[in-house]
Amino acid sequence: MTKLSVNINKIATLRNSRGGNVPNVLSAALACERFGAQGITVHPRPDERHIRYQDVYDLKAEITTEFNIEGNPREEKFVELVLANKPTQVTLVPDDLTQITSNHGWDTITHKQYLIETVKLFKDHGIRVSIFVDPSEDMVEAAAETGTDRIELYTEAYAAEYGFNKEEAIAPYFKAATKAREAGLGLNAGHDLDLNNLQFFNQNIPDLLEVSIGHALIADALYLGLEETIKRYLAALK
Repeated sequence: MTKLSVNINKIATLRNSRGGNVPNVLSAALACERFGAQGITVHPRPDERHIRYQDVYDLKAEITTEFNIEGNPREEKFVELVLANKPTQVTLVPDDLTQITSNHGWDTITHKQYLIETVKLFKDHGIRVSIFVDPSEDMVEAAAETGTDRIELYTEAYAAEYGFNKEEAIAPYFKAATKAREAGLGLNAGHDLDLNNLQFFNQNIPDLLEVSIGHALIADALYLGLEETIKRYLAALK
């Protein structure tokens, strides 16, 4: 079964909108675990507009499932944060402060040498590494040459096209996943996956190990409740 890692950034966004500690990010993460999620994902950014650096320390001390920290390793504080907390996995994402959310994967050809050095740094500390990439066979192949353990396919294009032609939407992802398997890479996916499009994606992508879902899942929880929402996402991944 593909693992579900719940991205709790939106819980932190809600908390930060009023100050204080309501809703409590750690309590929400522990509830996600209790309801069946197999992992917790955070994506701290330098301005701490949602996840704060202290949240990462608090989460690391308490959660018992896989812990995935996403972010741009060109930010020195991000690297320090990851090395200090040694999560199960670090996902390298090429975003910057001007982006509301991640909107592209790495050019693993242009930045191959940088990624080789960065992947080695984290792996030397016992941290599994995943590189965020677009569904391109060339980018997957170059990612494999960096020494990374996994890639995470950026799924916004799939989600946008799914309602019009799901077969066309899935095609480049199937090719990228096949290339990942040939290259010996583990495969994750994430971004705009939801209860409408997740099952089809999971059923048609070979060897999918993990999906990271935040925005849609937290939005669904407003209507369904967090426990019921997680149950439905898990059911879509069976």
